[in-house]
Amino acid sequence: MPMLTIRNDLTAEELRRLARRERDARVGRRMLAIANALDGMSRAMAAKLAGMDRQTLRDWVIRYNERGVPGLCDRWGPGRPTAVDDGQLAVVKATILQAASRAGDAKPPLRIVDVAALIEERTGVNYSISGAHRLMQTMGLSYQKTRPSHPKADPKARERFKKVSRPS
Repeated sequence: MPMLTIRNDLTAEELRRLARRERDARVGRRMLAIANALDGMSRAMAAKLAGMDRQTLRDWVIRYNERGVPGLCDRWGPGRPTAVDDGQLAVVKATILQAASRAGDAKPPLRIVDVAALIEERTGVNYSISGAHRLMQTMGLSYQKTRPSHPKADPKARERFKKVSRPS
């Protein structure tokens, strides 16, 4: 099996210098492992010192050979798309804001379970409680409820009980 060569446009010292300045620790470790391999250290030892497996180092060397130092960065995918499109999301947001504005009436405030049911009613997509929380965050809404109070509580007594700063 032929030995995998490492591109040599950067020396091992230059890679170590770049690794010291790198903000992402994982990318820095990858640069150090490649620098150690460039200095003649065995691939297994260079990988072990960087906290990775020899095969993992081989994969990073291939990416380094193809793209240089930028190839050592992680490539994250866009993630799973939401099941609700932007138009449906705007309708749901308007409905939530309308329901929140009339919550001061005799109606109780929306609970997150109600928000999830509202999303399912308007879009036909069933979201879990945590999914409804995330969807509200993507809409720029926060889920906060007022602190509950006892129906027989005396508001005047509550005001008298509050701590006030004394004038100096």
